[in-house]
Formats: sequence, structure tokens, C-alpha cells
Amino acid sequence: MGFTPKRRLAHILDSLAPPVESVGSLTLGDITYEVPVSNNPSRLPHSRFKDLLDVEDPVNLDNLHFMLQKYLLGQDIFLVSQPGPYARRLALTFASIINSEYEIVALHRDIGETELKQGREIRSGGNLVYVDSPAVNAVKHGRILILEGIEKAERGIMPVLNNLLENREMNLDDGTHIIHPHRYAQLDASRDGSGNLFIPAHKNFRVIAIAAPVPPFPGHPLDPPFRSRFQARFVDPVAALLALCAPPPPNTALPDLEKRLRELILATQYASEARDALSAVSKSALPPFPQTALQKLRALVAAFPPLDALGPAELARLVLTLHPALVFAPLQAWAILSRQTEEAGLGPLGSPADADESAGGSAGLLGYTLTAITRLTLTTATASFTHPRRGEVALTVPAGPAPLRPYPFPASSSPSGARSEPFFAPSPRFVGLLTTLVQAHALGWDASLVPPAAPATASASTSTLVRAFGEVLGYGHRPHLESDAGGEGGMEAVHLYKELGGRELLMRRRILDGGATTWEPSAIVEAAWAGRLVHLSGLDVIGPTAGALARLVQDREVELWGGKRIVAEATRDELASSNDTLTLAHPSFRLIATASRSLPLKDWLSAEHANMFFPVLAQPMARAEETAILRAAGCPAPAVERMLDFAERYRASMSEDNVQKSRRLGTRSLVRVARRLRIGHGVQGAGNGGSRDAEGGAEDNLRALLSRTLLLEFLPAVERMNVEQLFDDAGVARGGPAHYPNPVVENDELVFPGPSTSGGASYATRVPLFNIAEDPQGVQSHVPYMDHFYDNSLQTELMRDLAVDLELLGEHVVLLGNQGVGKNKIVDRLCQLLGRPREYCQLHRDTTVNQLMFTTALENGVVKYTDSPLLRAIAFGRVIIIDEADKAPEHVVAIFRSLAGQNELTLSDGRRVRATRERPSDIVVHPNFRLVLLANRPGYPFLGNHFLQVLGETFSAHSVTNPDQESERTLLAQLAPEIDEELILRLVGAFHDLRKGYDSGTLNYPYSLRELINLIKHMQAYPRDSLGDALRNVFDFDVYKPETIEQLAAILRHHGLSVPNLGLAAAREAAAKKIQDVRFEPKNTELGEPKEGEHDDKEHSGGNKWAGGTGGRDTAGMGGRGGYKRLYKGGDIKQVSDELKAQVPDHVREKAREMARQELQRRLEELDMSAGEAAGYGQLLTATQAHMVSLYDLLEHLAAKEEERVWVKRQTDGELDDSRLTEGLTGEATVYKRRGMEKPELGRPQIKPKRIRFVFDLSASMYRFQYDGRLQRSMETAVMLMETFDRLSRKEKYVWDMYAHSGDGPDIELVDALKPPTDMKDRWKVVEKMSMIPQYAFAGDYTVEAIEKGVKDVAAFDADDWFVIAITDANFGRYLIKPEDISRAMRRDPKVHTALICIGEGAEATWIPKSIPGRGYRVMNTADIPTVLRSILSTMVDR
Repeated sequence: MGFTPKRRLAHILDSLAPPVESVGSLTLGDITYEVPVSNNPSRLPHSRFKDLLDVEDPVNLDNLHFMLQKYLLGQDIFLVSQPGPYARRLALTFASIINSEYEIVALHRDIGETELKQGREIRSGGNLVYVDSPAVNAVKHGRILILEGIEKAERGIMPVLNNLLENREMNLDDGTHIIHPHRYAQLDASRDGSGNLFIPAHKNFRVIAIAAPVPPFPGHPLDPPFRSRFQARFVDPVAALLALCAPPPPNTALPDLEKRLRELILATQYASEARDALSAVSKSALPPFPQTALQKLRALVAAFPPLDALGPAELARLVLTLHPALVFAPLQAWAILSRQTEEAGLGPLGSPADADESAGGSAGLLGYTLTAITRLTLTTATASFTHPRRGEVALTVPAGPAPLRPYPFPASSSPSGARSEPFFAPSPRFVGLLTTLVQAHALGWDASLVPPAAPATASASTSTLVRAFGEVLGYGHRPHLESDAGGEGGMEAVHLYKELGGRELLMRRRILDGGATTWEPSAIVEAAWAGRLVHLSGLDVIGPTAGALARLVQDREVELWGGKRIVAEATRDELASSNDTLTLAHPSFRLIATASRSLPLKDWLSAEHANMFFPVLAQPMARAEETAILRAAGCPAPAVERMLDFAERYRASMSEDNVQKSRRLGTRSLVRVARRLRIGHGVQGAGNGGSRDAEGGAEDNLRALLSRTLLLEFLPAVERMNVEQLFDDAGVARGGPAHYPNPVVENDELVFPGPSTSGGASYATRVPLFNIAEDPQGVQSHVPYMDHFYDNSLQTELMRDLAVDLELLGEHVVLLGNQGVGKNKIVDRLCQLLGRPREYCQLHRDTTVNQLMFTTALENGVVKYTDSPLLRAIAFGRVIIIDEADKAPEHVVAIFRSLAGQNELTLSDGRRVRATRERPSDIVVHPNFRLVLLANRPGYPFLGNHFLQVLGETFSAHSVTNPDQESERTLLAQLAPEIDEELILRLVGAFHDLRKGYDSGTLNYPYSLRELINLIKHMQAYPRDSLGDALRNVFDFDVYKPETIEQLAAILRHHGLSVPNLGLAAAREAAAKKIQDVRFEPKNTELGEPKEGEHDDKEHSGGNKWAGGTGGRDTAGMGGRGGYKRLYKGGDIKQVSDELKAQVPDHVREKAREMARQELQRRLEELDMSAGEAAGYGQLLTATQAHMVSLYDLLEHLAAKEEERVWVKRQTDGELDDSRLTEGLTGEATVYKRRGMEKPELGRPQIKPKRIRFVFDLSASMYRFQYDGRLQRSMETAVMLMETFDRLSRKEKYVWDMYAHSGDGPDIELVDALKPPTDMKDRWKVVEKMSMIPQYAFAGDYTVEAIEKGVKDVAAFDADDWFVIAITDANFGRYLIKPEDISRAMRRDPKVHTALICIGEGAEATWIPKSIPGRGYRVMNTADIPTVLRSILSTMVDR
């Protein structure tokens, strides 16, 4: 091929170019490489020496040799490694030894094309510029590009790089074309005729990709075209574990403890690996230890010399620190490990519960206790530890610049800013946790406080612990100076929420005056520069996105905007020559992560998390510590004892299944109850000076306050009964009824007169009115005005409780209740009486965090923010009502938790909400600010989220119910004095029974005060309308639910309310009478024999030829006469007169009846059923009709809820996304959002069916003792289940079967999961089988075996949730069934949710609820079996 003159000149110049300068030769085995000089030393690795791998290690050397081979061949490398820092450090070590510059991209779900190609920025003057991504910089400048976390990237993103990998080509948004260097050498010019710019891909550009293998680790599988462009290298997990572990000093033997644990960790790794198909099935249930386990063990042992043997509890704490996922691992895995520790000579291993208790008193890990912390330099301190047998250890640790809080703590004190911790007593447990945190800090690790594994426990003092840690090490807040923009040191709380992207964790966009765009550091990055302590609150909610911080946490390095990079170490010369692209992470910078507890541990406590942080298991308080805190709150000793007796029982009854529905009842909630008891009925408002005997009031009030805290009224029926039993067991007495007089305003106080009770003293509650001078503008414009409010006892009591919480105790509150019970009006009335300004904000499914903070507008190319009602309320100290809080996404509601709990919030525009001003831009929380969240009660039929778990215990909870009958009657009498009092009394009674029907599950709508008020208003305004007409306003929603209409009619009749027709009949009758009287007089009225008639698709009126017509004669139709059955084909119904109907002769009537009987018999023969069988099945069906409707509605709603859509961001069309307005200004395309199905988090399964097994007891005793109805109720329950699942529109969402056990065996099949009964005949056969088996069964019991088999069978199914619900009437004592047998069977597989309903003799076993808390139910009345099973299924499935 001939060369043009320009090509020839380029070739000559290239040959004359001086050779690349070398810094020396690198020899790896048989390869020698001349190491070139770097053109930009700031882009070289600046890792700490301890973070680079040992090149003398044979395994590291072998990996580096492979990488050099591929590098010299011009090939890209793919490192397949378990989660952890080894693979990244291997890549950086390789770049270091060949002196190669590098770029790195940490992949996560928010990475898009912009982050892999070019971003856009607007410079001053409005000029748009393109900014190269790290990937493009690497291509242009010949650097190594490290892509870490390939498995986390969204599908379809990585192919953006396919052409770059294959051909070294990429088209950039600024019009530049990167092409292969060989192709570029053949060009005559760098631009073509159209002006396109071509630049060569640098010959030294290489890619090193890193990913965890999928499976077994969570993530997206590799795209085959992407995978094919790499050369793979599997990183041996055992070698990685050893390589990350610093070797011991020369000529030093490993301590015996470390040596044995090291062997155990390596053996566990080997045992977890599948080497063939057989071992994949039979591999160990014990998951492998995290990659950093040996590294942590080596550092711990080196700094804190241990004894050769630890006690069982100490050993358990150490093992869980190294492998925190064992907290939620199956008991089988823990048993395996326990056996191995004994075989390894480590001694017995305590249980995970032992590790939660304060083993060793105030000791931290390895038996050491923190004794003192003293200042050494401005940035360091000396931490002193002691061991009872090993003596003293003193270590130099990083510290902040603030004065160190004295340590050891005084006997009683409180960390600064501890608003919700009124009393701080440093217990041995607390000192032990603090010691462990300081140990992790001394070893250079960031810590993660892992909450207790038990679903409900006492407080673990997480927030107090973080504050105390910061203050004893000089990270406390310093007085604010106007010139200080944050300064060095200090503590920073970053409250995380689900919407946060990986990039937002590190930096955020900003628009300057004039419209230019830039980036500014996040709070985490600012803290890294300044050496602050960062509290990452709620790290669990952001899931795998937390991995974006892995490099910063592990290596103190991270990439920022514009080529900036934080590094751990660099010389002054390197920093000076980097043009501000290199910055140093301050040595005092530390992170402490805590969890929100809104997600199960297994959903976020991953191997990646364990490798990033030093896990510290947060142990809950013991009873003595909790007692001291409650006594310090002013609560009388007897009340404290009873409160804790109940709390311990209640917490023990919690399981993973019901804790999502129930309140946890932690220490913070008990402190709130204690403070409320201290106030009692008689503690006065400011300046009153009254007092009373607190103990008497406490005893009266305790049950009511605890019930309110637990929202007892809204628990499922079965759980509510269990809690009531726990109250009785703990000796918490039930209080008597009381009447609450109307509040009055006296002398600048709102006075709630003392209630009238059946006995005991009664005292008024006085609450100061709002001081107008504190917010004159708010008083003028934001105090609610209500011209009508009808006072009643129940709502007055609630108003008083709210006033005490908001005004006297300074609490934020959440009000939950059914629709129409007056939540808004009660709060508005209270604000009106107090003269309290209030703001209002309503949430919905599309509410975002940004919308809660401010509204966004674009003016003249500049994004402007206007503060929201929430920010106004914070700044001016107003009450803000957050309405429909349960309708917003859970991550949006989560911000109220940090706001209420810590008075802290970080806004997306960089401002912060804080309790005190620390920076000029901070928004200070006004002391009068209060949050009032309004929401509907949890669970079906209200379509809200389970937001109570997200809120935790930061809010005082109040349940708002319909008034009692007397209060309701009084209210309605005030509203409509003209209506007869007797009628009002009957209506109130009827509505009271309607609500009881909803609570018992026989009705599926919670009829409220709102409906009753509207009914009374209608009757008062239109007295000529009948009661039936007025009731249609409420009941017409249910016209197509005949079973509901029948119950409504029965309740009305019971209360003497005569309503001739309800439902469809009433609607048709009213239409005929009131709107127009449509009468049809046929010309021919002669009657013949009843007949079917001919069928067609047309509408017919009159006549006797066509079937399905109206107003005819003889034929099957509607509105006519003489036919033998009704048949409707649509259209208007022409109704013949009653006179004509009455003229039908008797023989024609009898003929019609006979034809109807024949038709019914024909249908039964088709079903192969006799009339008696049909009647029997109908009787079973009728018995549970109401439960069936309720269960159907719930299951149908859940199936639909799984398909609810969410906002999917970074779309190229749809609605403009407010959070990406800046990107829109710069011209990015992905600035829209659309409704779509939410993608599951990494590690979460795709939406699959729920697998359910129902196990019935058909033993001989079921027949022998059937006089109590146990067999009949079981059959009714079976019919309820079969009919409900058959009616579902999304049958594929539930895979269910029914089995039975008897004395003959544990596995009698009733319904096959693959062939559920589809018609009545098949369902009747199931019922017949159930009725016959107990007749012929031998004596004996297989309850335990049936549950075990059910759990095993269900767990084997590929589902997204698994359930087994069993019924037994076994006499456990007679058949020698022990509590541990039942417990073992039900806990056989932790992923399977189990429940056991004990009836008959089984219900007499009082140990059942205690042995299997939250899973065992005693049902004394067999009539309750359908109710209980429906309630259990509802609770378990709707989690």
C-alpha cells in the first residue's frame, strides 16, 4: 500500500522520535519489561504501603505475572473475585510495579452512559463544554482503566464499552471519534471533510474489570459479548484471605488462638466451595468468612494479645465480629461451627444470643476494657486498655480537635444534644461496646453497629454510643464562628434514604450565579478532607449503592469530579504538582454506620458490608440498665417493674413474621410511657405547681398507655388477644371507663378538666397557650379556624393526650386511624384552642424527598429553590401536619425519623437542618417545631405502606378510633337536634355493630363516623326521603356483594331499623319509583307453557319467542311472567305490572317451578353431585362467606400491590425529573422519569409466587370430640381457602396445597399444588375426604412430622416466600410431644414462615405461645378457627 506524503512524513517523524524514557527494568519470571516514566505522576497509585500487596508472595506474584502477560499482548483482563478489596489492590499493585497511571470507576445501579463517556458542564458565559469521564481519560492518555463491581451495573450499560474493548473505538458526544492507533496512523489528517475530529486510542490503554461470581453472589450475570472481550483470572479466595493478612513479625510464632481460628476460617472456605455437581448439592450450610476476616484477626491479635483460650460468649463475639452474617444464618450453620471450634481446640462456642449479652461485663473484644483516653497532639490521642491477665495496652489513635470528653464517665451524665436520652448511665454493657468501637478505631477501621438479630429487644443505645464515641475522641461539636465554614474536626450525621445515588454520596451538582454549573463535595467528602467523624445513619436502606463508598472506606481513596482524586498518602511535591487534582484524606477521618432496622439483617448485612466495615454487634440493654433509665424518667418503681415484666414477655413473643406489623416496644417507647406516667392526670402545665400521688395514677394508666404505644386496636385479632393475655400475665391491670369534660381556656392556659371516673382522684391538665410574640406572622395567618366542633369525651381525651405530648413533653406524634374519624379536625381544633400556627403538607405515592424540602423552578437558566411548608415550620417553630404519611414511599417517610430523632436533615442543595448552628448556611430547628403525621391504620383495606417500621420509635403514636356510642350520640345530637333521639340511638348502635363486623372479619369495610355524620346531614336536609334512601348513600358501594348486603340488613333489623330493600333491589326500586315509573303493557298477554326460548344476540321486549328478553311471557328472561328461570342478556329491563304477574295461573306457576327444579338437577348431574351434597357444600360455604370475601380482597390486593409501579429515573422520555434539572440544562438526555416496575435489589429474588401449605388435623380425636365443632370448623376453613384461591384473578401468584395428618401418617394429600380443585364437585370431594378420614384413622399423632415434611416440601419450591400453617388437636402430654420438638420442626428452615393453631386438647398447652413466640396460637373456641387462620394468613403474607 503506497504512502501519501503526509503519511510518509508522519512515519519518518515517528521513527525519529526519541525512545520512551525508562525508570528501570521489571522482571517477573520469564518476562522482562522496561518500565516507562509517567507523564502525569498524580495519576499513579498513591496507596498506603499496607494497601499494596506483597510482591514476594507466590500467589500475588503468579497473578501479577499473568497480568503482565496480558498487558504485553494488548489484552484486557477480568478478575473474578469474591467481594472484598483484594482484586482492586491487585490491580493497583500491578499499576504500581509497571508505573502505569490509572483511572477507576466503581460501578453501581446509577452508573450510566454519562459516567462512562462524557459529561456536560456550563461554563460562565453560557458555554457548554464536555468533560471526559475516567474511561475516556484512560483511553486518551494510555492509562489502566479499572472497572470495579461489574455485577452491580444495570443491564445494558456495559455494552457502551464493547466497541472500545474490541476495536479501541468510541464516538464521543463532543463530535470526537476515538479510533485504533493503527488506523489513525493511516489517516492523512486528524479531521475529515465534514470537520469530524479523530484521535488515536493510546497504545498503552488497558482495562482491568473486577466482579464477584454470579452466582453464588448477588448481581447481574455477564453479557456474553462483553465477557468475550476479556481474559479471565479467577482469584483464589483462600489466597486472597492470606494475602490481605499482614504477616507476623519475623521469628514470631502465631498466637495459639489466631493459629486455630485461622485454620478454621480457611477450612470453612474450602468446605463452602462446590467442585462438582454432587458437592454443589451437599456443600456446607456454613457460609464462607468475608475476605477481610484474617486481616482483622491478625490486626486484633497483634494489638491486643489474647489468652490462648476464650470463654464461649467471648469466642462467639469474636467470631460474629469476623463473620457478622452468622447472626442470621441457620442454626444448623452455627451448630456446624460450634462443633468445629471444639475440634480445633478453641473450646465451646456460645450461641449468638450469648454474644448479645454483656459477656465479660465492660470488656470489649478479647477481654480488654477501655480505661482512659488522653490528648497527645492536635490530631491524635492515647487510648489505654487493660486486660485482667494481660495487663495494659496503650495505642495512639486519631482524634478530632475538640476538647476530649472526660473518660471514664461520671456516674450519671448525658452526651451533648441527647434530646431523647434524659438519663445516661454508662453501664458495663455500654462501656464494653464503646471499648469495641475504640478498638476498631485504633486498628484503622471504620465501624458498623449491627443491630441485635432478635426482632424486638431493649435499646442498644446506638445513637448515644455514636455521640459518646465522638466526644471522648474530640469529634464533638465546637462553638460556631461566623468565619468557620465547617472547619476541621467535628461530627457529621448523614441520614441516608433510598433515592440517594452512588454519585450523590460523594458530590452534588451546583448552579452558580449566571447559570454556570459546577460540583461541590458531599458531607462525606468534606469530612474526609477535614478529619471529621461521619455517622452514616440508615445505611441499610440504600442497599448495594453503599458499595460506592467501598474504596473510600477500605483504602481512603476515591474519584471526584474533574479528575480530582482523594488519596491516602502523597508528598507535598506530588500535591503541589497535581494542579489540585490530588487531595489527602485526613488521618482523623472516620465513619460509623448504623442501620434503620426497617429491613431484615439478611437483606443488607452482606459480605461486601462485612469487608468494608469492622462490625460491632450492638448488644441490647439488660433489665437492670433499662430499670435505671425508666426510674430516672420519674416513673414509680412498681409501675417500672410491671412495665418491664410486660415488655420482656411482649418482646419474646415477637417473630420476624409479626414484628413488621407490630411495634417493637423498645426502650425509647418505654421512656416515653414513663414520662407520661410521671405527668399522670395531675401534673400541671407551666406555673401551676400542682402535684399528686404519681403511683396511683401510674397503676391506673399503664395498660392504656402501653396499649396506645403498641397501637393495640389495630393489631390483627389473634395478636391482639395474645397481647391482652400478656398484660394479664404481667399483672398490668385494666383501667375503668372515664368521661372527659370539654376543655376551656383560662388565664393563658388551655385547661382539660379532670375526667369523671368510677373511683379515685381526678386532676385537671393545664397547657400554656402559644406565645404570640414568638411567631406573630404565623399567628396571624396560620392558626386554623373552625366555626363548628362538636365536643365529645373520646376526642377530648385524645386532644388532651396530644397536648401533653406536643406541648409539655416536646414529642413529635403520629396519629393513625380509619378513614373519617376526625384526625385532621382534632389536630386543627387543638391548634385553634392553643393559638398555635400550623403548616400542612399532603403526601402521595409520587412524593419525593426534594419535594418535601422545596419547590424547584428554572428562571433565566438558573435553578431556584423555594422553601417548602416543612422548612418554614422548622425555621419558625410551627406545627406541621403531614397528611397521608402512609401513602408516600417509605424512603421519603424515613427523613422524618432523623428529623424527629436527631433534629438533623441534609438538603440536596447543600444546606443542613441542625439543632444548633454549626455553619452559616445551617437551618436551626426552632424549639417550638413539632411534626404531626397522619395516616390510616396499618393493613388491608387501607392501601398504605408499612411506614411504622421506618419511623421506628421516634414518634409518640396515637390511635384514633370512632367515638364510643355515648360520645357519638352526643355529637350527632348537637349536629342535628331536629332528628328524633331514638332514631339517632338506633343508628349509632347499628354503626357500632357494623364496625364490630369489620373487626371480626365478617365485613370488609370499616364504617366510620364520617359516613354516619353524612347520613345524619342528609336526613336533616331531606326529611321526606326514607331511611332506605338515605342509607343508599353509604351502602350502594356494595350492591354487587349480596353476602355483605345480607349482613347489613340483619344488623339494621337487629336495631329496629326497618329497611325493606338494600343493595341492587333498593337501587332498582328507587329508580322505578322516584325518577320515572317505566311500565310496559304488552299487547298479547296470553300465557302458554314455560320454556327456554330461542337464543340470539339481539334485544327483545315482550313476546314469548326469544330467551333473555324483558317484559315477555313463558320464556326465560327478566321482568316478564310465566317463565321458569331468570336470564339476563343486557339492555333495559321492561317490567310488566304486578297485576299481570298476579294473573299467572297456578298450573303455569307449578310448571315453572318444576322446570327450575329439573334445571338445578341437571346442573348437579353435570357436577356429579346430589342435591344433598350441594346443600351440604352450600352450608359450609355460607358459614365462612364473610371471611372468604375478606381473605379474597387481601390476597387480590397483595397480588396487585406487587405489580405497583414506581418512578424509574434516568429515562430519555417521560416527565421531567426535578432532581436532574441541572443535567437537563447541560443537554443530557436522561433527565426524565417514568412510571414502571421497580427492579429488585441485587440479591433479592425476582417476583415469584408465594408457596403455601395448609396442614389439617384429621386424627381420630377430631371425630371423637366433634361435638365441639372442631371437624366441622376445619371443613369450613378448607372450603374458605379453596373458594378464595379459586376466585383469585392472579392465581399464578400463589402456589398452595392442603395436606392432613392422622394416626396413620403425616402426609395425607387433600389438594395437589399442581392440580387445585377448579369446580364445586372437586372441592366437595376434598371435604368428604376430610370428614371420612377421622372415622377410620388409628389413634396416634403425627403433628411434628407433618410440620417437618411441610417445611421441607415448601422450601424446595422456587418461590419468593414460603409458608406452612398447621392445625392440631393433639394431646401433647399423651403423645410425649415436647416443646423443643415443636420448636425444632417449625424452625427447621429459617426462610419458611410457620404457624401452629392448637385446638381442643392442644389448646390446653399453655407453653405453646412461649415455646414458639409469634408462631403458636391457642384457640379455645373452635368456632374461631376460620377467623384465626384468616388472620394468621393475612399477617404472614402481607409483610
